Amino acid sequence: MTDTATAGATGSAAWAEALLQSFAKAGYQRAEPAFLQPAEPFLDLSGEDIRKSLFLTTDNSGEELCLRPDLTIPVARDYLASPMTGRVAGFCYLGPVFRQRGGRRSEFLQAGIESFGRSDRAAADAEMLALGLEATATFGVSEVEIRTGDVALFVALIDALGLYPVWRRRLMKDFNRSASLAADLERLTLAAGGGNEYEGVLAALAGSDRKAALALVTDLMSIAGATALGGRSVSEIADRFLEQSTLKSGALPRDALTKLKRFLSIAGEPREALKLLRALAADAQLDFGDAIDQFESRIGYMADRGIDLSKVTFSTSFGRGVDYYTGFEFELHRAGNGDEPLVAGGRYDGLMTRLGAPAAIPAVGFAIWIEAMTQSDRSGKGGAA
Repeated sequence: MTDTATAGATGSAAWAEALLQSFAKAGYQRAEPAFLQPAEPFLDLSGEDIRKSLFLTTDNSGEELCLRPDLTIPVARDYLASPMTGRVAGFCYLGPVFRQRGGRRSEFLQAGIESFGRSDRAAADAEMLALGLEATATFGVSEVEIRTGDVALFVALIDALGLYPVWRRRLMKDFNRSASLAADLERLTLAAGGGNEYEGVLAALAGSDRKAALALVTDLMSIAGATALGGRSVSEIADRFLEQSTLKSGALPRDALTKLKRFLSIAGEPREALKLLRALAADAQLDFGDAIDQFESRIGYMADRGIDLSKVTFSTSFGRGVDYYTGFEFELHRAGNGDEPLVAGGRYDGLMTRLGAPAAIPAVGFAIWIEAMTQSDRSGKGGAA
């Protein structure tokens, strides 16, 4: 490493240590998870696509391990293994994480906060955003773009629309992947405009009891003499066929598609977005008021924290590409650098049970990308909190 690079790294660490001191004053305890982690949680929660980014090894028992690619899951695992599990606890951290990043340094510093067990979700969400903004100020970054979203609103809308389960699963899966969600909407638009000669059969299968429909398709394939194909059993093929029949038939009324598109077009300053959401719920007679109330409560706590709401951009279609988020999401960007977040995070209540908690535990947090904070000419995507 050159003298300049060494000085830069030392400076980054000094800034980050000062940041941790401010987090400690806010009541967050220092966490130091192990460098070597079980690979399964990362692969399970982020998909096999993340495998190419991990540094993997295997222990003597055959368990697959990896160098930690971020700190959220390791901190959560340590919390669940501690006597504090299920109780209110907050942690801050600073340490190296490891990812293969195509020519860029594979080891880099990450700082952040994870908050567990707080039932006052709206207030906790606002606190995370406020602390994230304090972090950028600590590093001397004054011009920050604040981008926010709320996957809980999307979930509530989907539930209110009463979509078939297969479409609910598909749309939820693709919400954090804008290109995939756009493709879903395009498919629905085409389906709403006209079908094919099998549309009636496909729609009937889509609308029937899943268990009965699956049994029918399995029986028909057996009668036709179908056997295992490509390593899949008849029942697996039938299940896949049933899912595709629902997707191809459209299975979504035109008015539901219109409401969905109207929802996803809402963007702007949070208070204005709130008005548009209330108007949509009233005009479309959709019952997702509880999620809107939570959104409104968060806005109030953000204002109480001194956050200038006129500088906050909210979008109903904003997603961070992390499947385990369940509510509020945000990114802080250096003005003029749209690709790389300085700070990123959100609410992930569902993660804790997926990591083994016997009951859901509220959780929210964020990660700080020290590299991005200290070097404005870098590009690349940050990871998840």
